[in-house]
This record gives sequence, C-alpha cells and structure tokens, in this order.
Amino acid sequence: MNDLLLSLVVDYGGALLFAVTFLSCLAFPVPSSLLMLAGGGFIASGDLTSFDAAGAAYLGAVLGDQTGFQIGRRASPVIDAKLANAPKRAVLHKKATDLTNRHGGAGVFLSRWLFSPLGPYVNFAGGAAGLNWLRFTVWAAMGEAVWVMLYVGLGYAFADRITDLADILGNASGFLAAGVVTIGLGNWLRIAAKQAKSEKPD
Repeated sequence: MNDLLLSLVVDYGGALLFAVTFLSCLAFPVPSSLLMLAGGGFIASGDLTSFDAAGAAYLGAVLGDQTGFQIGRRASPVIDAKLANAPKRAVLHKKATDLTNRHGGAGVFLSRWLFSPLGPYVNFAGGAAGLNWLRFTVWAAMGEAVWVMLYVGLGYAFADRITDLADILGNASGFLAAGVVTIGLGNWLRIAAKQAKSEKPD
C-alpha cells in the first residue's frame, strides 16, 4: 500500500499533494502527512521541485481550511446532522469546538499540526461560531506552514526511511498531544484546588 502511494507522488506530483491536503482539511481520511513526507523525499532525490511538493501541499491546505470554514459558517446544521450518525467524529468535533471557544486563534494554529486530527473540525467549528475570518485565516495559514514544513522537511532529511518515519511521527504526535492535555489538566486542577482552598471558611 505504501509503495503504491509513494509511486503516485512521483506520477502526479504537486496535483496529488494539493488534492490530499485539501481533502484532509475537510475531514476526508487521506494519508496527507505520509504523502508530504514522500514529497520531501522526492525533492531530495530530484524527482520533484520544492514548489511541486511544499508549495502545492501548502496551497491545498490553505484552500481546504477556507472551504471548511465557509461550510461551517453556512451549513453547520448539515454538519451536525451528519455527525449524529458518526459518534467518533462527533467526539472530535466537540473537542474542536471546545479548543476554538477556549483558545481562539491559538487553538486554530495548534490544530493545524500539533492536534492535527482536530484540524478539519476546528475549520467547521470556527465558521459555525462566527470566528473572525481574518483572524482565522492568519492563524490557520501560519499553522499550515508549520505542518507542511515539518513533514516535507523531515521527508527531505530522512528520504530513505519515509515509512518508518511516518510510523514514528504518528505515535509521537499522539504522545505529545496526550502530554499537553495532561499538563493542561494538571494546571486546571491545581488552580481549582487553590480557589477552593481560598473560598473555604476558616
């Protein structure tokens, strides 16, 4: 399967990378990160140019974000109806909504690369919540730049170990996200305990 995907990157280059990053930002289950790693590897081998790989992937991601934001703004009841029949996606959407409501633009930025499974749902949630379009666009574009540079850059640096690297990054991002959530929860509990102690009558 991975060999087939890698050969598709060589055959279709930027068009494929544009398509997969665009679709991934709309919650389609496509292997965008793996293909960007492959794109970086093929830059190293001279089979693709930087624009073919990084430029096309970035453009697809930015346009995908914009499309998802507008869908959220104009068709949030349709999204809610679709999610009613998809419990796992509904959980992601709720987490994305919480992230957007709590952290605004910073939440959008982090959802592009650190909490990437939430990214498409943050697009929908941001549009539905009426998040300022310019603010969303700036934070999303910066986050997508990190995402694309991270994966294409690592693919370039480790061109001969693309599939191994993809497995490591998949596990690492999960552990990193869990660590961030754990730290955040610990801080929240510490603050809540202090407040409860200060409000306790002597």
